[in-house]
Order: sequence, then C-alpha cells, then structure tokens
Amino acid sequence: MGINFYIVSGMSGAGKSQLLKIFEDLGFICVDNMPLQMMDDFINVCLKNSAKYKNVAVSVDSRAGKSLECFKDIINTLKKNKIFLKIIFLDCSNSVLIRRFSETRRRHPLGSSVSNGIKIERKMLKDVFLAADEVVDTSDTTMGELKKIILKMTGSSEGKKHLIISVMSFGYKYGIPYDVDIVYDVRFLINPNYVSALRAKTGKDKAVKDYISKQKIFGEFFSEFTKLMKMTIPGYIDEGKSYLTIAIGCTGGRHRSVFTTEKLGKFLLDNDYKVNINHRDIDR
Repeated sequence: MGINFYIVSGMSGAGKSQLLKIFEDLGFICVDNMPLQMMDDFINVCLKNSAKYKNVAVSVDSRAGKSLECFKDIINTLKKNKIFLKIIFLDCSNSVLIRRFSETRRRHPLGSSVSNGIKIERKMLKDVFLAADEVVDTSDTTMGELKKIILKMTGSSEGKKHLIISVMSFGYKYGIPYDVDIVYDVRFLINPNYVSALRAKTGKDKAVKDYISKQKIFGEFFSEFTKLMKMTIPGYIDEGKSYLTIAIGCTGGRHRSVFTTEKLGKFLLDNDYKVNINHRDIDR
C-alpha cells in the first residue's frame, strides 16, 4: 500500500498551522515541527505501518534551525523508498506578514524585529522553497480558498464529504448549549407535554411524531427550514468549515425539539451529508 507524504513548510504567519488542520480534517496523520533528526525513524514507522500511515503531513520550518541542513537527505530517503512526496510552501508578502504579527502581537520565532526575522527566515528556508512542488501565496487567500487548493492537490473529493454536521436537541429550561453555530427555537409548535397520553413519551415515539406532524404550521416550517439549510450549508463548505453544529430547542428538550432534530438529521443524511444526532435533555 503506497504512502502519500506531504511536507508543509513556509513563512511564519503564512498559515502553516491552518494548513495542517485542513490535512487533519481530511484524515491525514499530522505532525507539527518534528525534529528533522527524527525523520528517518518516522519514515520507517510509516513504512512498517503503511495502512495506518497511508496519508501523512509533516511541517518543516525555521524552528528546525541548523537541522534544516539535512533537508535534502530526507527528500532522498523518501524517494529511495518510493514514497509519494509533495512539498507545499506557504509564502506571503512581507507587508502582510508584518501586519499579521502586529495584529496578533506575537513575536517572530526568530526573535529580533519582525522584519529582520522575516529576512533571516527566507534565507533559512531557501532550499525548502526551491524544492517545493507547490508554492501558495496566502497574502489574500481565505481558509476556504486554501482548503479548495488542498482538496484539488490531494485529489480529495469536494464539499459535503468533509463537513460533519451535528444536530442536537435541547431544552431551554436547562440552558442553551455552548459551542453551537445555529440555534433554532421550535416552541411555536403546540406542546405535546400538555397531552397526558404523550407526556411520558418523547419525540422518537410514533404518537408524538403524529401529533406534531399533523400541525399545519410544522409542515410549512420544515419545508422552509430545509430550504434554508440547502441554501446556507454549501456556503459554510466554501468558507472551509469542517464542523457545523445545529441546536434545536423546545421547553424541556423531550418532544418538539427531539422530533425536529430527528427529521432534520434524516433530511441531511438523505442529502449525503455526514451527520451526528444527539438529544441532550431527552432523559431529564
């Protein structure tokens, strides 16, 4: 089984960390700033466990210091073992790099002033730059655009296969969940909790499903809701988002939100999205 080995390099502040995250989202084994003296041992591990290490991305940058002198030897080792190798170098204009360091108030990893650090770094990475198969200028590149470049470069499929959507139900009485992207309130629906025969049931039970489905407003709402999802989710993908969480709430998180979450989850699955469904408060 062949190994795909990507070396990620480039200027500090050009987006190497973000690039490794993209590779990670694509299922690659990623290693940031591995000491180059350990690279031969790592390559041997990859060769002995090629099923696990089929797709690998390793960052190599100025933090390696003097060990960058053995960079050409590493390339020769990879080629000798017939490992598919691609070197990606992220470049960026000096003015944009200086602005980014200024905005984040981070010091340049090579110390001194940012402008002087950039000058030293370009010199240190000259051999890596010259060996690069792809040089990507990130001066005006968004995360979404960078992800598209990598998808094309690696031959990975576009779009929805790399977006994981979590749909969850919750009860407002227990608080709105943290770390969600979209929150939708379905308390406008008539509450099954006030029907004694339905109170102990949940939105997964047929009787509750039928009760909510028969409400005219639900059908109209769900039709518009799914249209909204169809329109907006591709935009999240274009912006490079890998995870999207949609939280649907009702009063107690057991009836209306559960039913709507289940129905939305099925709709998304039917449209070939990767979906996780979770009911936070269903057992309360």
